[in-house]
Amino acid sequence: MTNQTLAAGPVERHLRARRDAGRGLLMPYVTGGITPGWTRYLEAFAAAGGDAIEVGLPFSDPTLDGVTIQQASEAALARGASTRRILADLAEVRDLGVPLVASTYYNLVLHDGPEAFCAALREAGVTGLIVPDLPVHEADELTDVAAAAGVDLALLASPATPEPRLAEIARRSRGFVYAVSVMGTTGERAALASGATELTTRLRRATDRPVLLGFGISTPDQAREARRHADGVVVGAAVMRRVLDGAGPDDLRAFLATLRRAIDQE
Repeated sequence: MTNQTLAAGPVERHLRARRDAGRGLLMPYVTGGITPGWTRYLEAFAAAGGDAIEVGLPFSDPTLDGVTIQQASEAALARGASTRRILADLAEVRDLGVPLVASTYYNLVLHDGPEAFCAALREAGVTGLIVPDLPVHEADELTDVAAAAGVDLALLASPATPEPRLAEIARRSRGFVYAVSVMGTTGERAALASGATELTTRLRRATDRPVLLGFGISTPDQAREARRHADGVVVGAAVMRRVLDGAGPDDLRAFLATLRRAIDQE
């Protein structure tokens, strides 16, 4: 099997259906194991209108994550979070009505091997995967293994990605294409990065797959602006900063509802 011949998987079918119905897409992020009872955040995210939920599997050396997500990963690891424990928690979550997308670094995939890792994801009800440090030219094996397990491997593109590589990312990505708004780490920013518009325009020329824009989207105004250019947004650091500051599921539901309304107004 080659990734060129793979049909759309569960995440892509879900997001395409919602996008094609005219809905802007919202994918909030939570670090798995960050608090006792952390899966209640997932329920809050779905209730607030999330279209998919990204669950971070914490790693000790998160090179692409900024201070907030690093702190969240450290806090989760200090609590004893591990991939197995997080997936066990997810397996107990009732159907949320939206797909779960795991995100982590390739070291954790290699630890158990791609086949066992992807099988464990699917057994826990996870149908999407993001591996930010996996280059597109090395993604074939994991893409195929993930697809065989019923998991969509989404690839990342940045404003600095050259056109031929961008085309490869758009072709090989599954589920959606993750458009990274800046060359840098995750984190809240005062304004949407200027390169985000051009990047999403280039990606939309290259693929009909949903394009989600992330890295730095922190406010309703930024979410509304991002929706003008992309099919949807990923919100991570702004969520996790609130969790680290003690926000509970109800607080996060209220915050995400403001982003949902902003996206729907566009």
